[in-house]
Amino acid sequence: MTKKLRFNSSTIHGGQEEEKGYGAVMPPIYQTSTYAQKSPGKHRGYEYGRTHNPTRSALERSISALENGKYGLAFASGLAAMDAIIKMFDPNDEIISVNDLYGGSFRLFTQIFKKYGIKIHFVNMQDSESVEALITKKTKLIWVETPTNPMMNVVDIKAISAIGNAHKIVVAVDNTFASPYLQQPLELGASIVMHSATKYLAGHSDTVLGLVAVNDAALFEKLAFIQNSSGAVPGPMDCFLTLRGIKTLHIRMQRHSENGSVIAKFLKDNSKIEKVYWPGFSDHPNHDIAKIQMKSFGGMISFVPKGGDKAEAFKIIENLKIFTLAESLGGVESLAGHPASMTHASIPKEIREKSGVVEGLIRLSVGIEDEQDLIEDLDQAINLI
Repeated sequence: MTKKLRFNSSTIHGGQEEEKGYGAVMPPIYQTSTYAQKSPGKHRGYEYGRTHNPTRSALERSISALENGKYGLAFASGLAAMDAIIKMFDPNDEIISVNDLYGGSFRLFTQIFKKYGIKIHFVNMQDSESVEALITKKTKLIWVETPTNPMMNVVDIKAISAIGNAHKIVVAVDNTFASPYLQQPLELGASIVMHSATKYLAGHSDTVLGLVAVNDAALFEKLAFIQNSSGAVPGPMDCFLTLRGIKTLHIRMQRHSENGSVIAKFLKDNSKIEKVYWPGFSDHPNHDIAKIQMKSFGGMISFVPKGGDKAEAFKIIENLKIFTLAESLGGVESLAGHPASMTHASIPKEIREKSGVVEGLIRLSVGIEDEQDLIEDLDQAINLI
């Protein structure tokens, strides 16, 4: 299909090709590790499952279409995708990263790549000048996560990308919390957009997968080489499940956002809640940026009960009936988590709390259930403290 599709159509048809075998509407699951060749090097475009797979190719074309990119790559997880991006760089290179990021990303930076001689600078990216002040000749990557996990800070992608482009520095954006439905970083000037597709893109808490989209051919070639050489690729079943999930991304994200707005306002008006973090509020420090670069404000919310201690937080999440206490986010079901002891436990306490991840913080991934059932569930659990 050569016509450029609008987003809602692109989730279903974007980047897809007619299936050559029997005209299957859904891309088949090519459950094979290798492919027949007529003569050495003479094949139908596929040689070995680590290098390419038709189901994976369909997914890679899909993410490039959704992010308005030219190239897509799929990995075994979001962290595998991030790992491949960082592997483009060398010892003594420097990376500037947003300071309040996902705990797994922090762990990858500080416990894996730091020991290989890559220097990481963590900075509050609310002020773009603080990013520019850290740039040296050794700076090769600016790592952005927006909205941030779990503090829901919003980084101005356009401003950071302009700085990176001016200095010929790669700007990569972790777009997991927003999904391409809410924002498209490549359109705002970023070099790379990355997703833990485990979350909103697949959307059903049944697979683990990472996706990357880029426009630059040289960047794509580097990442494709690493993808094949390191081998952290997803299996065809995981690719199929993610493709299936993407087909309802637009309607799911609309409902996530609608429910998120209702839940955020309910929490803010609750006398037992001290603080609610959600970029849709006019008093959110990055609300104006969020209004510009996001279609709506999504279903991710963090909050702290009054008193803000761990015991109160635990009492709430242990007594939820519809919200499930579990790792991850972005599925159709509502989830609750305690970042300090779950997703961000690998970050030292003093660093974690400096960014706002205190012991009393609860993170919600608001699902697509009936909004009133979700409010009643939160209400009964909060009233127990």
